[in-house]
Amino acid sequence: MDDVAGCFEYFADLAESLDKRQNAPVSLPMETFKCYLRKEPIGVVGLITPWNYPLLMATWKVAPALAAGCTAVLKPSELASVTCLELADVCKEVGLPSGVLNVVTGLGPEAGAPLSSHPGVDKVAFTGSYETGKKIMAAAAPTVKPVSLELGGKSPIVVFDDVDIEKAVEWTLFGCFWTNGQICSATSRLILHKKIAKEFQERMVAWAKNIKVSDPLEEGCRLGPVVSEGQYEKIKKFVSTAKSQGAAILTGGVRPKHLEKGFYIEPTIITDVDTSMQIWREEVFGPVLCVKEFSTEDEAIELANDTRYGLAGAVLSGDRERCQRLTEEIDAGIIWVNCSQPCFCQAPWGGNKRSGFGRELGEGGIDNYLTVKQVTEYASDEPWGWYTSPSKL
Repeated sequence: MDDVAGCFEYFADLAESLDKRQNAPVSLPMETFKCYLRKEPIGVVGLITPWNYPLLMATWKVAPALAAGCTAVLKPSELASVTCLELADVCKEVGLPSGVLNVVTGLGPEAGAPLSSHPGVDKVAFTGSYETGKKIMAAAAPTVKPVSLELGGKSPIVVFDDVDIEKAVEWTLFGCFWTNGQICSATSRLILHKKIAKEFQERMVAWAKNIKVSDPLEEGCRLGPVVSEGQYEKIKKFVSTAKSQGAAILTGGVRPKHLEKGFYIEPTIITDVDTSMQIWREEVFGPVLCVKEFSTEDEAIELANDTRYGLAGAVLSGDRERCQRLTEEIDAGIIWVNCSQPCFCQAPWGGNKRSGFGRELGEGGIDNYLTVKQVTEYASDEPWGWYTSPSKL
């Protein structure tokens, strides 16, 4: 909730500074003209958000859209709509005029698709899967409306042999198991230096077995259930497929023995992974970490970029120059150095390749919902003189 409030406050501050950014002059080569730029609301925006952080993901879109002066139609996931409805009620209570923020619930075909294709909607912003992102682009194409997409990921975390192993193990597990791995930026591909692989994996297994899996309302819970039975079965299928393809399950992959009901699955670590395997190539959206070893820096970079996605990546090393090299070489919109998953509304968020395009958050986040108008004024008292005036004939 603190992040939600902080995000609204951040974009409210940016909204107040918009006037200072208006009518920005443009230098021209001809003194007879003056040019300036106006930034204006793009209009009605369709905001389609996921279930994994239902309120926060809605806030990432609603706050900058309202700050830009747009009206918005919010379509939350059918799996997690209540907090978005509550958000609309709170906005109404604090004085937001009726019709500025609207919430439409329902399934994708009956709510998301019409919203994306509607000629009265001027822009669509979506967070979700790659497959759904393609459908939204197709639906928006006939009206040629701008679309921003924050899609899936299969992000790498590269661990070199000069790390503090205990610290690196914790960041590695946090990067994949935070929120049950149900996060698009999860660093679920561990690229691990061979020199420390045996010790590192042993420590990971020990840490993973110590993670408390329980009802989220229990004190000390660090891993609750996944979102649905369908997602639970999908995760189990990923694990069984990896095993059938020759990978080894170091720990997890099953329901905890003390939890007979609910969609719980133990934090899972898979090794002996080949780059052709499904577990290496496809997003799981669950607490499943796959491990691949490397020997050289060039090999680590190649493995990190061996994905169709490009949302995020992490580099763990005591060598700052090496971290900088990998920061420049890994093809992703977000790079974490000696950590994984920190996120702040002041910093832009978004990916490359099949992870989508456009950036949310940061100062540019409000620009997603603004259109630029160029205004050029003839500033001379003299006539233009391109045509001969009839009075001079």
